[in-house]
Amino acid sequence: MAGVETVEPNLPFKDVSNPQKQNLFISKLNLCCEVSDFSDPDKTTAEQDLKRQTLIELVDFVSSGSAKFIEPAIAAMCKMCAINLFRVFPPKYRSNSTSGEAEDEEPMFDPAWSNLQLVYDLLLRFISYSSLDAKLAKKYVDHSFILRLLDLFESEDPREKDCLKTILHRIYGKFMVHRPFVRKAVSNIIYHFVFETERHNGIAELLEIFGSIISGFATPLKEEHKMFLWRALIPLHKPKSVGVYHQQLAYCVVQFIDKDPKLANSVIKGLLKYWPVTNSQKELMFISELEEILEMTSMAEFQKIMVPLFRRIACCLNSSHYQVAERAHLLWNNEHILNLISHNRQVIFPLIFPALERNSQNHWNQAVLNLTQNIRKMFSEMDEELVLACQRKLEEENSQLSEAAEKRKLTWERLENAAGFKPAAANIIPPVKPAACPVAC
Repeated sequence: MAGVETVEPNLPFKDVSNPQKQNLFISKLNLCCEVSDFSDPDKTTAEQDLKRQTLIELVDFVSSGSAKFIEPAIAAMCKMCAINLFRVFPPKYRSNSTSGEAEDEEPMFDPAWSNLQLVYDLLLRFISYSSLDAKLAKKYVDHSFILRLLDLFESEDPREKDCLKTILHRIYGKFMVHRPFVRKAVSNIIYHFVFETERHNGIAELLEIFGSIISGFATPLKEEHKMFLWRALIPLHKPKSVGVYHQQLAYCVVQFIDKDPKLANSVIKGLLKYWPVTNSQKELMFISELEEILEMTSMAEFQKIMVPLFRRIACCLNSSHYQVAERAHLLWNNEHILNLISHNRQVIFPLIFPALERNSQNHWNQAVLNLTQNIRKMFSEMDEELVLACQRKLEEENSQLSEAAEKRKLTWERLENAAGFKPAAANIIPPVKPAACPVAC
């Protein structure tokens, strides 16, 4: 590089003076800028062996912590990492399964990992270096570098994504000036995934990084952070492949509510908006997440959302998928949720009681029937008069429905009789003025 004295790159660091070590470091980095072909695992060239050995020496040198890196060294490091790491991945030929659950697929491993691992290890140690001047390094670890690093989360190799996860988190911690950009760039990846492609290999890892970032947010939360929850995290419940990253997503959501309990209302509204109708496995995940959120929900926030929430829970109680019905019944085992229900039973009992009655009469699963009986018993012990009032109201509604059905049946019979009536006149009937309908509809 310009202004840097060239040193023979094959020399070991111990054989040069301290002032020359920076120049040797740069020479070794330049040597590693040659990209090798690892497509044939049985073919190992002398150049690959030399590059591997040089990378190991570089890692050891950075790990020793004895140097203060000058600007040309930082530039050379970022250049070498960019040449070796930043690449375009081949198209993914495996089509998505009908359920959209990608976790059953076997991971694909990059044949060049032995080389990539050393480069990632070197970059991580370099970013984590205590004496690295962040103000100087930000010129090279810039927005373009970060964007291309984020593109690598599309890798199908889980080992690479683990390294990227750690490095991105260190960059976020080291370069405070880049933090808003990192958050915006990750938001854009999520938007593209949710609203356009529903294809991305690194959503779980990105959410894992954000889980620790959110836990470090100062309170009260900035509006920008709340917008990330509403516009990025809540819509992430929509894709059918949510099972791949749901654990990390739920953790992020819970972290937000922990920071600001008033967000529980809007989060539950979001869950209800994207609640699955035909995907039972996804519904089980939603109920589990809902229980976590309700445990952190205050009485005031609960009362804002309880009517639409328990209408949905009533549907889950009646689900023909026994695991969904069973999981919904088990919400009553949570003491905090039971306390919320008890204090608002005048509203909640009438919403839930019809569902319990339908289960008692029609549900096919014995375990669900037993749980239904337990909840009915719990309701009776809590407020027997209210249960009896709900019973009477349900009987009245059923009676009215029966009367309406009988009336509708009679009306159809009269219409059928009127339609079947044929006058005993000539075969050709002249057009006449339409008469009033003989049947009162």
